[in-house]
Amino acid sequence: MQIHIPTPLRAYAGGQAAVAVTAATVADALNALTSQHPELRRHLYTDEGKLRAFVNVYLNDEDIRYLPEKENSAVRDNDVLSIIPSIAGGAPAVAEAAEASLSPQEMARYARHLILPEVGEAGQLKLKKARVLCIGAGGLGAPLTMYLAAAGVGTLGIVDFDVVEASNLHRQIIHGTSDVGRAKLDSAEDSLRAINPHTKIVKYPARLSSENALEIFKDFDIVADGTDNFPTRYLVNDACVLAGIPNVYASIFRFEGQASVFGTEDGPCYRCLYPEPPPPGLVPSCAEGGVLGILPGLLGIIQATEVIKMILGEGEPLIGRLLLVDALAMRFRELKLRKNPECPVCGDHPTVTKLIDYTEFCGLAPADAQPPKMTNGIPQIDVKEFKRRRDAGEDIFLLDVREPYEYAIAQIGGQLLPLGELPERAGELDPNREIVVHCKSGGRSQRAAEFLRANGFKKVSNLAGGITAWSNEIDPSVPKY
Repeated sequence: MQIHIPTPLRAYAGGQAAVAVTAATVADALNALTSQHPELRRHLYTDEGKLRAFVNVYLNDEDIRYLPEKENSAVRDNDVLSIIPSIAGGAPAVAEAAEASLSPQEMARYARHLILPEVGEAGQLKLKKARVLCIGAGGLGAPLTMYLAAAGVGTLGIVDFDVVEASNLHRQIIHGTSDVGRAKLDSAEDSLRAINPHTKIVKYPARLSSENALEIFKDFDIVADGTDNFPTRYLVNDACVLAGIPNVYASIFRFEGQASVFGTEDGPCYRCLYPEPPPPGLVPSCAEGGVLGILPGLLGIIQATEVIKMILGEGEPLIGRLLLVDALAMRFRELKLRKNPECPVCGDHPTVTKLIDYTEFCGLAPADAQPPKMTNGIPQIDVKEFKRRRDAGEDIFLLDVREPYEYAIAQIGGQLLPLGELPERAGELDPNREIVVHCKSGGRSQRAAEFLRANGFKKVSNLAGGITAWSNEIDPSVPKY
């Protein structure tokens, strides 16, 4: 069997992290160990031959003090015995964590970490000291924060301003049915405290912005990006580079995902990969395109793995590598990334030296801005105005260009004609009638209205915000998805 030797005692065991012995019981194993390395005996046993009070011994993940036979417990060849001093310190490897220690309860909780040579007590203390900021408590943030808390990360910061909705629950496993309507931060805090009461949770109930990002980031060692929109993604990237903090990144869509580590001194940043954001509406969000509920779990766990590796200083992080995940094929591919010397943020001569307006950078209107009266020649009508006109009995034809499965989830009385079928079926529509087009949030309906206008339909408007705005502002009973 193997006996794991903690860092402070390795000097008395020939520098070894593990020693192999042959034994029938725990006591036999310790006797065999101290026979091979006599200097260990005085560190493990009193003069009366009893184990010292400040030394704990674990058989696999069980403290032998709580086993029925204690030191006389039988062992097998594949068992692992761990010697875990209850007082940290005494070795250069843990000098950086000398002010921290693990309580007996923590030693029991992290026993299977402690028996890993790559983690051990020194690594677990690094995790305890670590401060990780997670952007978002949604699909990616849920598994990410849950596993970081379970692993023993000492401080978890979470930035989120949203509330739990029923449509979140198929993937955001940190929240439950009873949490619908609660702030995600409060729901997440309850779940994380239930997982590990030793982890400190710091909540930031605000939208991350250029005004607050650097102030929030300065108190953390690593940032994990679980955002779902381009402005925040570029904001997180730039803030991490400016603050000198690694950015553990992941993104998801439908059945595919990406993961990497950006913003390290020698590695690329997100802008090295994507110098400019896509035009608004070109790349649909998960809210429009959907996402397999399991996928953010898979990518969030990859993020958590990268965070833990970086804290421990073990393994090979995804620096300079982009991991591509195809869940349907269960295929993982890797692309090599290089730091761009001309990158405006992390290049040799950066031009972005402070945080900018990322909503404007991504070509989007501010979240609180009123819908424009016209967009690309298409009048924009808000949901309140549309409801007023429809309630007044005006002859308005409402065209729904979503997909049939979306229509089955929620609808507000429009006629369904999916956007992809519009070119072949436009002849079914009356070009002389006023038409208001809607979709989930306004992007697809804008494209449909532009197509109709280009093909002779003169009275076409776009319902700004789509069915989501209708649910938010007119009728909350209409499901959001």
